[in-house]
Amino acid sequence: MEGMEKRRNDIVRYVNEQGNVTFNQLKEHFPSVSDMTLRTDLKALDEQQKLVRIHGGAKSLEIVTGNDDVLKKRYIRNTEEKKIIAHKALELVKPNQTIFIDSGSTTTMLSNVLKDQPCTIFTNSISCAVELSRLKQAHCMLAGGTINVNSLSLTGVDAVQFLEHVNFDTVFMGVTCFSKNSGFTCESYQDAQVKRIAIQNARKVVILMDSSKIDKDGSYQFCSMKEADIIVSDFHLPESFKEECESMGVSIY
Repeated sequence: MEGMEKRRNDIVRYVNEQGNVTFNQLKEHFPSVSDMTLRTDLKALDEQQKLVRIHGGAKSLEIVTGNDDVLKKRYIRNTEEKKIIAHKALELVKPNQTIFIDSGSTTTMLSNVLKDQPCTIFTNSISCAVELSRLKQAHCMLAGGTINVNSLSLTGVDAVQFLEHVNFDTVFMGVTCFSKNSGFTCESYQDAQVKRIAIQNARKVVILMDSSKIDKDGSYQFCSMKEADIIVSDFHLPESFKEECESMGVSIY
């Protein structure tokens, strides 16, 4: 079962990277997998909404859904990995803490599974705020600012001023990409500003990141490896990344 899950995750990654692949391309990329197994995998992944099966191949969901709902596409992509990350991160949320939850699909999933307990939660994410609204014991606060329609985050001077005088026990940060040279990055300068303020005021910095984001460069760095305390990820981290974390004293969950 574990081998099948890994193979299917690898298929989704390959399709996302290529955007649109033929069945022959899949056969060439996965030479040890039989035609029948590949067809079964594509059918299952289509039913799980991880890709779209088409005649003669498969398409990434990004191609199908277009550019009008970026956060929704991210939420759908690598769903199982993000569920794993969210449930691991739950262990790091303690009662009576003050925490910050960043914008993003993985942080939204964390907000969805958070236990209802006394704590103070700050966020600049509209989607996280919706998920957090179910909590009765937590005191939840949403930053003001300008809406980034791609990430459904609130950014700008108002958001920064709202957060700059708050001391956080733990911040949970979403990531677009990570590379050794660029560190942890995102695609919005305004989002990066808010992320930096939260990290600057945090006792503990937790990065939520699935392994598909490693060895890629984004536009704006908001955190270096040495600024992170904990990385919560899936089970597919490259050994080179694990070694880098160990050398920097960063824990992996």
